[in-house]
Amino acid sequence: MDFMLDTFADGRKFRLLTVVDDATRACLATEVDTSLPGMRVVQVLGRLVTDRGVPKLRVTDNGPEFTGQTFTAWAGRCGLALYFIEPGKPVQNAYIESLNGKLRDTGLNEQWFLSLVDARQTIEACRQDYNTQRPHSALDYQTPEAYRHRLVSEGSEGILFSSHQSPILPVGRS
Repeated sequence: MDFMLDTFADGRKFRLLTVVDDATRACLATEVDTSLPGMRVVQVLGRLVTDRGVPKLRVTDNGPEFTGQTFTAWAGRCGLALYFIEPGKPVQNAYIESLNGKLRDTGLNEQWFLSLVDARQTIEACRQDYNTQRPHSALDYQTPEAYRHRLVSEGSEGILFSSHQSPILPVGRS
């Protein structure tokens, strides 16, 4: 997971939290607001954990939202293993950097966001497009959703399940 920053048409800034599944390259969540402190990160991941189970590992940078007491204490209670990349080494979190680049190129740079509601709706549409319409070379030119279905049909769903066997969410329920 990672953060991005953008601006509304009037110059005010907003932040965007993105969460990617490394196995399927699916964008699991995009949270958009003017402020996204550690408690908000916990709420977003809490929804994902409730629906999907605890992932084996969560890779992040060393931002205060990820290293602060609120998030690290919650992760400890959930049994979520954290891996912090080295400062200044975004390539160590390449999947999220790739996702963020695509969101920037196909969504954020193409829009003038008039409001928070506008930004949330537009970015959610970009997330849906990314998961269901954009083939990925690393997935044999399939979309993340098609690749997930292929893994399930081949009996490889083990990588798609958490320790308590909650299935991956259908696209749109993050």
